[in-house]
Amino acid sequence: MTHAQSSAPAITRCGILLPTFDAMRSGEPLPVVAAARLAESLGFDAAWAGDHLVCPAPGLDSAGALSAAAAVTERISLGFSVMLLGMRPTAWAAKQIATIDSLSGGRLLLGVGVGGEFPDEFTAAGVPVSERGARLNESLTVLEDLLTGKPVEHYGRTLRLKVPPLEPAMSSPPPLYVGGRGEAALKRAAKFGDVWLPMWLEPQVIAERSLRLAELSEQAGRPRPGLALLVGVRVDADEDSARAEAEAHLQGQYRMPLRVVERWTPTGSAERVAEYLEEQLAAGVEELLLMPLGSNPLVQYERLAEVRSRLTGVSAVVPGANL
Repeated sequence: MTHAQSSAPAITRCGILLPTFDAMRSGEPLPVVAAARLAESLGFDAAWAGDHLVCPAPGLDSAGALSAAAAVTERISLGFSVMLLGMRPTAWAAKQIATIDSLSGGRLLLGVGVGGEFPDEFTAAGVPVSERGARLNESLTVLEDLLTGKPVEHYGRTLRLKVPPLEPAMSSPPPLYVGGRGEAALKRAAKFGDVWLPMWLEPQVIAERSLRLAELSEQAGRPRPGLALLVGVRVDADEDSARAEAEAHLQGQYRMPLRVVERWTPTGSAERVAEYLEEQLAAGVEELLLMPLGSNPLVQYERLAEVRSRLTGVSAVVPGANL
């Protein structure tokens, strides 16, 4: 690989979301395995899977998708972005997490969040949506013990657990990314997280909330978590086409028009997208999770690899090339 000159702020890691949702309702099998292989060959640092039981788009189970990705990759990290931990039976979730980490040889990254934008999935899971924050917090208080093979007895407001040691156990839990944008998410990240993972925030707000996160972390007696950002993006030299694809995806997956999140959703050329992301890096973002929007996700992977190379100063890896 060759190193190129770049004026972009330093970025530690850049990952990409796997195509686990058919937001465009193509009806075709979702190319998760091909995408995982391609993400690794293009030099991305992590491949992530979103997590929903019920949402407007058909979607695969995130744990199953990450297990498939683990089987066909060797280097790339694999992450939940983000697991709705409070919606799951906590011990079963711990078993899934430990399984994927084992299958991947210790490459798992665990993102967690409260969800709630689709109340029907909480109803389907038999979990009151109003308890989602409290359940996530209680789950996080016991998760490390569950993952590392310790017996757990917990009788809280929303969870009642009596779990013998789960085996095989992990030697240590995976890095914990805490999703969410508001004060509750910041408090959760300060108390439990290794990384704070918001979405749909402008650089000034990210910088301000990062300062607040530092305050909360100091109060909790913990180091300030790192800062990652999930960004929906569409790369296309034709700006009108890029916007139309992003619009169709957001409507298909979230029932949301592009105009609602347009200021946080870069579209257009690789240069234009990179310029937007550079502003986020300048605000303190250290890691990016890029969510390709629209059709032909594998083509987007290759275009986003060019964006990544503009941010890192390292040229994209061309699949099949002799390096």
